[in-house]
Amino acid sequence: MKTNIAEYFDETSLDFKDKTAAIAVADGNRPVSFGQLGNMSNALACEFRNAGIAKGTKVLLMLRPGPEFIATVFAVFKLGAIPVLIDPGMGIQNLLNCIQKTEPEAMIGVSKAHWFKYFFPGVFKSIKISVSTGVFPPPLTTKLNSLLKRQGKDARFKCEETNLDDTAAIVFTTGSTGPPKGVVYTHGIYITQLEIIRKTYGAGPEEIDMPIFPLFGLFSVAIGMPIVIPDMDPSRPAKADPAKIVETIISNNVTFSFGSPALWKNVCAYCIEKNIRLPKLKRVLMAGAPIGAELHADLKKIISADGEIHVPYGATEALPIANFTGTEMLAETAAKTAEGAGYCIGRPVEGMEIKVIGAVSGPIEKWNTSLELIDGEKGEIVVKGPVVTPCYYNEPEHTENAKIADADGKVWHRMGDMGYYDEKGRLWFCGRKAHRVMTKDEILYSVCCEAVFNHHPAVARSALVGIGEPGSQIPVILVEPKPDMAPESQDEYDRLIGDLKKLGAGKDFTSRISKFLVHSSFPVDIRHNAKIFREQLAEWAEKFIK
Repeated sequence: MKTNIAEYFDETSLDFKDKTAAIAVADGNRPVSFGQLGNMSNALACEFRNAGIAKGTKVLLMLRPGPEFIATVFAVFKLGAIPVLIDPGMGIQNLLNCIQKTEPEAMIGVSKAHWFKYFFPGVFKSIKISVSTGVFPPPLTTKLNSLLKRQGKDARFKCEETNLDDTAAIVFTTGSTGPPKGVVYTHGIYITQLEIIRKTYGAGPEEIDMPIFPLFGLFSVAIGMPIVIPDMDPSRPAKADPAKIVETIISNNVTFSFGSPALWKNVCAYCIEKNIRLPKLKRVLMAGAPIGAELHADLKKIISADGEIHVPYGATEALPIANFTGTEMLAETAAKTAEGAGYCIGRPVEGMEIKVIGAVSGPIEKWNTSLELIDGEKGEIVVKGPVVTPCYYNEPEHTENAKIADADGKVWHRMGDMGYYDEKGRLWFCGRKAHRVMTKDEILYSVCCEAVFNHHPAVARSALVGIGEPGSQIPVILVEPKPDMAPESQDEYDRLIGDLKKLGAGKDFTSRISKFLVHSSFPVDIRHNAKIFREQLAEWAEKFIK
């Protein structure tokens, strides 16, 4: 029985040794075989061990997507060491806070990241081993390429023995609804995720993947699925050049891709405008934010005729826990979403148990079935199962607030999302718990209310925020106009606000919203470029609401 996630990678690198494993588009379409990737990983594992990296060593990784990133991550896994993965786009202060919380003993990153250490020596004081990629590394920093050359082309390394419950990695959340937190992943969780990706999404050696999220590429390679790494900044998917993405898909016969809805929205617009089809692309996975029917319909127009769109639901702390398809959405739930029912996120993935409980402030010490709500009642979504992470690293208070102990020794994770079950056993998402607006008369749910105002032809998206203290908040709807449709005069502004009030009056749950504002460009999260930072919008709106 395999108990180290790297054992799957080792098996694949031998079974498919002559098959292309990865192509880095930005590096001149450089192909690397599974055998070469496996050898790179073995060589690095040997040299990392010689440098002092051992089982349990925390290793901060700050590398760009590419074959070296994949080989390095699996080398660290092989040692039983613990990669620390932080999205560098989260901002300098958040990044520094995350590093301080974890106190990594080693750092493997691009030269620029190593030079960055000199500006904040106190934050990086725990790091004793430094390995760099790229040119002009700082003094006393080992070059990754030199480590590879020491071992040659036939390096061997046997994976360190680990238990399924041993910590495999610390992966930080983006902090879209609070400070970033380090999520503890075990080898058992990663192994379970591999099986889910195989069974639920049809991933395997016969497919070709274009992972927009670099970490997803690790799973692909581990199950023998070749990856094509696009030429783009993965922390800014909305800024990716759609022409480059389309060319990458076509020229590499990509059949499978997991990416942000912000990226696919631009790709769809480009393909429809240019009358381009992507007939080889059969499976598109999107996650990170609610995805409207229009994007599903547009994707259906450009991908393979027998292709499918999947929307996995989950979070860094538990992923995936449910799945929904574009076909079912367009046929059965899109109309209800448009009327304010929320977004259907499908049914639990095999092995996952999802419940809806009454919303509770503060920790819940022990699980009790009396917490559960009946179908149709809105409440807090909680989940138990083999991909639920056990805790946050060095964050006991956050762990206490997010986890509920069960009698079987497992934990329920509180997703921080509000939702309900329908009569068909499907889960619906109504918005984040933190984004509820609680007036003196009612509770308003962000996603449900926003759907009503998104009907307006000039509105790209909307956001519900609350001004004041919960229980007496004033609800405000902010709208971001579509490009070239922003009001340019007071008359146009007043007309738009009047239209929004009429839309709100058409639904009982939005009829009492009387405050509306226009915002030129909503702040969004780093990882997906799709989650709206409503907290920032609320601060902005407060300046105008009396």
